[in-house]
Amino acid sequence: MTNKSRRSFFKAAGAGMLAAPAIVAVSSLEARAQEKVTWRMQALWGGGTTPMLYEEKFAKRVSELTGGSFEITTFAGGQIVPSAQSFDAVRGGAFELMKTFDGYTAGKIPSHGFSSTVPFGFPEADMYEAWFYEAGGLDLAKKSYAPAGLTYVAPTVYGEEPLHSKVAIRTIADMNGLKGRFVGLAASVLADFGVAVSPLPTSEVYSALDKGLIDFADRGDVKANYEEGLHEVAKYLILPGFHQPTTATSYVANTAAYDKLSDQHRAALEVSAREVSGALRQNIMVDNAEYLAKFEAAGVEIIRLDAADIAQARVKAVASWEKAANGDDVALEMMNTQKDLMAQFGLL
Repeated sequence: MTNKSRRSFFKAAGAGMLAAPAIVAVSSLEARAQEKVTWRMQALWGGGTTPMLYEEKFAKRVSELTGGSFEITTFAGGQIVPSAQSFDAVRGGAFELMKTFDGYTAGKIPSHGFSSTVPFGFPEADMYEAWFYEAGGLDLAKKSYAPAGLTYVAPTVYGEEPLHSKVAIRTIADMNGLKGRFVGLAASVLADFGVAVSPLPTSEVYSALDKGLIDFADRGDVKANYEEGLHEVAKYLILPGFHQPTTATSYVANTAAYDKLSDQHRAALEVSAREVSGALRQNIMVDNAEYLAKFEAAGVEIIRLDAADIAQARVKAVASWEKAANGDDVALEMMNTQKDLMAQFGLL
């Protein structure tokens, strides 16, 4: 071998030796990216209901976006633990993800009243979703959960929920002195409007109306309430749902489990959540017209409140929001950014 050949040999060999670790590193990264991640998620909804079908679509979409490397098994509300225990169960690692309504924990975490629904607040779902994604709401929601070892992933935002009543409510003032079922921030605000509030579980709304324990109630969307049979026990349906003009449910993960995810898997969660948010909202919009007609056919009177009456009540509700924030820094920041956005929209 000539000196020139020898030099060429060692040069080539050296280049190969330098390249080898890089090849190993890339292969290692690819292997980690393809590691199968399996999570369990408990939702809010009963099996077979429309919202639960959309949670199943969410899980399927996560799998599609990750080439099957991230699989989420969905469970209906109460299937793993009672729904009221989901917060602690996810925090303790019993399952990795929950679909929840922040209003359920608003009594302990004041900010959750503002990340779930704001009575007399945003009248359009797109406005509320804009607060999350364009006005800092998502970051504040994450901040509200972080101390509990939980990570707020994304909201599902949809429109109003109606009120069902045994008595005619034709103005906001007509609520004064009535007994009503409300949770979250709505419980605090409606109490300031003279309602004797009872925070009954959703499952007890039908029987409470039937027995006359309450005069009117919040429960769910128009279709869900018809399927539950509320037309049988309440002959008035009040719109718009000023107590819950727009709604946000939320995907919340165990932080330790979330931190182990790859960037691809985290992105899949966020993208899938936003897709499902829009899809469910559009489904509800279409179904509302059909099911309002069914309520009328069942003899229910649909009462539509005056927009000026609601606008006046919104101004009064601001004081209730401030009181419900209870001096909590995150709650106050949520409330103030929402008020600023409402002002931009001409609502305040």
